[in-house]
Amino acid sequence: MFLIIIIIVAALVVTPLLMALILPNEFVMISEIVIEKPEDEVFEYIIRLKNQENYSKWVMADPKVQLDYRGTDGTVGFVAAWKSNMKNVGEGEQEITKVIDGEGYDVEIRFKKPFKGVSHANVRIKALSDYQTQVTTTFITYSAFPSNLMSAMMKSILLKDMDQNSANLKKVLEKN
Repeated sequence: MFLIIIIIVAALVVTPLLMALILPNEFVMISEIVIEKPEDEVFEYIIRLKNQENYSKWVMADPKVQLDYRGTDGTVGFVAAWKSNMKNVGEGEQEITKVIDGEGYDVEIRFKKPFKGVSHANVRIKALSDYQTQVTTTFITYSAFPSNLMSAMMKSILLKDMDQNSANLKKVLEKN
């Protein structure tokens, strides 16, 4: 009986570790939406990180979140930082690392709490017609073994949040 318990406990510990060994360390999530607005109008809105206050699920999750902005919004080097007592918001900052005029931007996201980590995201837009613009948001995160097991489980939750952000962006832009 003791041997069976040891085998069961070992299997419960070893199985997730084996799964983590075969899972990737890089996770890429993509959210796309079509907005009924001209490409230039969409670009001018999304390039300003301060506008995320109006559509980002994560920023809006805590009405008491402390936001700090450094630099010129919409340009390389601009930093949008946040600090919250809510665990699902935490503390961190994102910095614009690249701007492609009329097409999109890249950011580096530095998480401080509840966990430390660095991820990257980019937003790209493409005109589908004079009054339709596709917005594609890509989030790339890295997790070393064995935390990549947790990232794999969190991927669907994060993608759902990204899709909500896209829907919120569409609603905000099409309202105007």
